[in-house]
Amino acid sequence: MTQGKSANTLNAKRAPRTLAGTLPAAQDDSRNRSLAHYESALRLMQTGKYEAAHEAFDKLLAEGPPELGDRIRMYISACLLQVSKGKTEFASHEERYDYAISLLNNGHYEDAREEFKAILAEKQNADYAFYGLAVLASMTGDSHTCLEHLTEAIRLNSRNRIQARSDSDFQDMADDPRFTDLLYPEV
Repeated sequence: MTQGKSANTLNAKRAPRTLAGTLPAAQDDSRNRSLAHYESALRLMQTGKYEAAHEAFDKLLAEGPPELGDRIRMYISACLLQVSKGKTEFASHEERYDYAISLLNNGHYEDAREEFKAILAEKQNADYAFYGLAVLASMTGDSHTCLEHLTEAIRLNSRNRIQARSDSDFQDMADDPRFTDLLYPEV
């Protein structure tokens, strides 16, 4: 009989034990919730949602199991590094313009548009940003928008007229009489 008793005893689940004694069920549930939050934060990080993962890890660091603290801090550092990689800082509007032109030349039109508009949000009379938007519109086949932006660029700085005359990015606009009238008003 003792043999049957010991087999049943081995098969029964034992409650986790610590130096202070057995863990109550409430702490076990809390740990399971913390581990579930930890897994969801990892999933956020794996899908590239670094800001959301950072917030989740921060919350978990404050409330989660202490034995995961070092690992959570490591993941927080990784999230912060990834978030900072995505943000480009510029010393001047001209630097941002150069970056926007490189985006434009590589075919990242929407990103380039956002950069030009960011310049205009900070400096409303940036003729070069209007010129960049005109080039972008020309490259994407939006002749009306191209003419609007180029007109504004020329109004702000008449040298843009001379530059546009020899700019190959406007080659698709060459047959448009409005474009010719804008670039050669003296004819």
